[in-house]
Amino acid sequence: MKILLVEPFFTGSHQQWAESLKTFSQHEVELLTLPGRHWKWRMHGGAVSLAGKFCALDEKPDLILVSDMLDLALFSSLIREPAIPKTIYFHENQLTYPWSPDDPDPGLKRDNHYAFINYTSALVADRVFFNSAYHRNSFLEALTGFLQQFPDHREMENIQIIREKSAVLPLGMNFSQLAEAKEGFPENEVPMILWNHRWEYDKNPDVFFKTLFRLDEEGMDFQLVVLGESFGKKPAIFTEAKKRLKAKMLHWGYAKNFSEYAQWLWKADILPVTAIQDFFGISVIQGVYCGCYPLLPKRLAYPEHFPEEIHHEIFYENEEELYLRLKELISDFPNWQKSFQRYVEHYDWSTSMQQYDRVLSTAAGFS
Repeated sequence: MKILLVEPFFTGSHQQWAESLKTFSQHEVELLTLPGRHWKWRMHGGAVSLAGKFCALDEKPDLILVSDMLDLALFSSLIREPAIPKTIYFHENQLTYPWSPDDPDPGLKRDNHYAFINYTSALVADRVFFNSAYHRNSFLEALTGFLQQFPDHREMENIQIIREKSAVLPLGMNFSQLAEAKEGFPENEVPMILWNHRWEYDKNPDVFFKTLFRLDEEGMDFQLVVLGESFGKKPAIFTEAKKRLKAKMLHWGYAKNFSEYAQWLWKADILPVTAIQDFFGISVIQGVYCGCYPLLPKRLAYPEHFPEEIHHEIFYENEEELYLRLKELISDFPNWQKSFQRYVEHYDWSTSMQQYDRVLSTAAGFS
């Protein structure tokens, strides 16, 4: 079977996902992409550019798989191939993604347009896939309020239509890349705390660093590694944290390559997560696989990754509980050392690709 994967925002996790499908799938996967920049313009104009590329192809696919960054309704109208099944994969969505307070679009109601693109794309697709149950449920629930804001002809029945053709298809991970970086690192004398997320507001760095400030002021002994990518203007808390936690800092900034990034994950001990948005949590799963002890908010997609019987060990309800749990782990280090790797191993592409190939074959009508 031949799959055409159409990705207007070919960078980061979108690129990794697309390239992994091409590498690990038993099907023939061809990529049709645009560079991963100017995300708003990609959602507006990417469909036009990619439709032109599609029409120039010598051979048509058995299935079209697109990401949420594509206006699938516009793309479908331009390629005029109604017989080819079309599916969409939601890495994120613009309906429930928290907008930056610095972005003027929400105040001008221009954010509605990007959400509407996601809505119509899901409506026109033959199958709709989400990377987590949390993502699927939050998107479908938010559609009610989203459509009700419009004056008439809201077509509320479309929510059920989308629901019935939706399914959860978790992200796959290439754990072999992480395993290659594992070495015989010496045991840490004091716990090493890790931040390995983007330097953006939706990862809630304020709560993360203010919790560390509080622990540092109380004389708690820990080390700190701050990884992750910064895109343009970063939250001010990062500048403050670099100064206030300088004495505890082992690394600050984006790793020069994946191997260095992975080595820090293997060296780290505790992964406190404070995000206000995470539809799956790639960086969290990577840290857990490498042996980090996760402290996670009991919301978003995180509870799906672990059995309920261990939720009391790794989840917190509020900022005060995060502080108390982190203080306890630091105080009791290294007596609590424990690995949760086995709970995330099934996300490796060697296992998860079987589900992808089966589901995509069905979507194309091959089973």
